[in-house]
Amino acid sequence: MWCRRLAWLLKVPCRLTGSTRLRSPWLPHGRRTGLTPAARWHHTAPESLKCAWQLHGDHLELRYANTLMRFDFVWLRDHCRSASCYNAKTNQRSLDTASVDLGIRPKAVRVDETTLFLTWPDGHVTRYGLEWLVKNSYEGQKQQVMHPRILWNAEIYRQAQVPSVDCRSFLETDEGLKEFLQNFLLYGIAFVENVSPTKEDTEILAERISLIRETIYGRMWYFTSDFSRGDTAYTKLALDRHTDTTYFQEPCGIQVFHCLKHEGTGGRTLLVDGFYAAEQVLRQAPDQFELLSKVPLKHEYVENVGDCHNHMIGVGPVLNVYPWNNELYLIRYNNYDRAVINTVPYDVVHRWYAAHRTLTTELRRPENELWVKLKPGKALFVDNWRVLHGREAFTGYRQLCGCYLTRDDVLNTARLLGLQA
Repeated sequence: MWCRRLAWLLKVPCRLTGSTRLRSPWLPHGRRTGLTPAARWHHTAPESLKCAWQLHGDHLELRYANTLMRFDFVWLRDHCRSASCYNAKTNQRSLDTASVDLGIRPKAVRVDETTLFLTWPDGHVTRYGLEWLVKNSYEGQKQQVMHPRILWNAEIYRQAQVPSVDCRSFLETDEGLKEFLQNFLLYGIAFVENVSPTKEDTEILAERISLIRETIYGRMWYFTSDFSRGDTAYTKLALDRHTDTTYFQEPCGIQVFHCLKHEGTGGRTLLVDGFYAAEQVLRQAPDQFELLSKVPLKHEYVENVGDCHNHMIGVGPVLNVYPWNNELYLIRYNNYDRAVINTVPYDVVHRWYAAHRTLTTELRRPENELWVKLKPGKALFVDNWRVLHGREAFTGYRQLCGCYLTRDDVLNTARLLGLQA
């Protein structure tokens, strides 16, 4: 394969710069050879072991900070941060990627203790900081997590004694907002205390961190057991653990609950860390975890109640992971709304049911269940991509209000406060 991928490139020292210049070797009789000289490691200094590099037919190999990285030449040209290729004011690429020759290779390469220098055939020079390359290389990303978090069961969460944030501090100070968001990012749930028990005040609370996502349920909603919508949630019945809006192509990111009134018994809210349960599946049965992350399913919501007529379909696996580091970022689990399984061949269906059973068993372990009694004045924010919620049956009149938030805006607010999100 190397012979067919222009592996005849040869490295010869450049007298003027001390860098490596590339050219095609020729045999004495003018014939090119299909053989490639053995690649040679270059060090930034004879005694340096911190940084070393070597060139191959179609990529640069770089060892730095205990990370071995490989960079395609087109990638190295495409990500150039020079003024003509990248607008540092807008943080946007100016270079037309489609204009880069797919067979491009640098004319000269030089590496010092902190920087990689590449000179291209047209004379353009690209510079990369070595730390930047470690952070942004594929190999570097595999070693990092996108979203740091603490996985929990009921006992872990209770022992952590995660504090609620006071409403006034949340609304009026960056410190209170940052504390709330840090709790939310780490645990997938967070509480705000001393909120006036009205829909209007709950709306103000939600808008502090995000735009409110308007859906088929409206913008802000009241939630009672009047069966005004074609959904089991609008009853007094118990609800098993689930995530919401699995029937959306992109499930809602965050859900806000605020109990405004309850004159009766029962009605405690159930919270389960879906990522904790999935981690147990990964450890016990990695093949089943993989199956749940690859088999696409349909979820469906059909409603014909009063003036509400909707038919929503969302498609995706139960577990969604980033492919480069297998980090879980979304769980789509709702047995109420799962549609007919017709996207899976017969020889996979039974194995999928077994994997689903393993995950369900973990989700239903009593030690994983955190039960919370929502009361007027205490608002709950739930990461709907991670934490499943449910409810025990109740009696009497119970009224909740709430809304869905756009995930991008919540994470944006967190990043602006210096949090990794």
